[in-house]
Amino acid sequence: MQLTELGDHLDTLLDASRLKDYCPNGLQVEGRPEVLRVLCGVTASQALLDLAVAGGHDAVFVHHGLFWKGDDGRVTGFRRRRLRTLLANDISLFAYHLPLDVHPELGNNAQLARRMGWQGEARFADQDLGWIGRPARVGERAHDIARALAGALGREPLLVGDGERAVRRIAWCTGGAQGYFEQAILAGADLYVSGEISEPTVHLARESGVPYIAAGHHATERYGARAIALHLEEALGLEASFVDLDNPV
Repeated sequence: MQLTELGDHLDTLLDASRLKDYCPNGLQVEGRPEVLRVLCGVTASQALLDLAVAGGHDAVFVHHGLFWKGDDGRVTGFRRRRLRTLLANDISLFAYHLPLDVHPELGNNAQLARRMGWQGEARFADQDLGWIGRPARVGERAHDIARALAGALGREPLLVGDGERAVRRIAWCTGGAQGYFEQAILAGADLYVSGEISEPTVHLARESGVPYIAAGHHATERYGARAIALHLEEALGLEASFVDLDNPV
């Protein structure tokens, strides 16, 4: 299909213009006009771009793209290498940050919930980025959910606070959303799950009585890009694949 058609489809599917973000969403680097093969991943790292070249892909789809607000605008070092890889091989780069987090079916929050058996019932926090609802088994302990996350994600999460607390309402927001912890508490959560953790998070968990689980930024955000790959194959007939590059964070 044509690159412009693919871009229009993704922009509409993910409602890219709706959210205020700190990066450009959509087509970040323009490559060849026709797209047959798409490689999907979490981050536009050099390793992922090298795989796209080796696999003869026409486009790359990621959650974390190349350009962020506040970045040094000079094209040097790793930025130069990444851009050179794309431009020299005529490969397009699509990146969708918050739009991929919030999509009700294909998004990172929705896909993590599906993997864990959580039922999202409402939204909270800035731009409704956070989800809140029921855990897989209402009343299970926070440490049981941490153990289930370890098994599902293949990564040992960090649980702080009261691991014995019974969880009837669980809140979650993938990636680096530890800043929404207080809002999750105010929304009535018995447990909050995100990807990363900061120093103040520990004190809030201990003092509020609401435990917090940091399950990994990359680990919690693998599933949106994977869902997009399946969508591109089933809905558009493209040859699309997802690659999970190891990241311990």
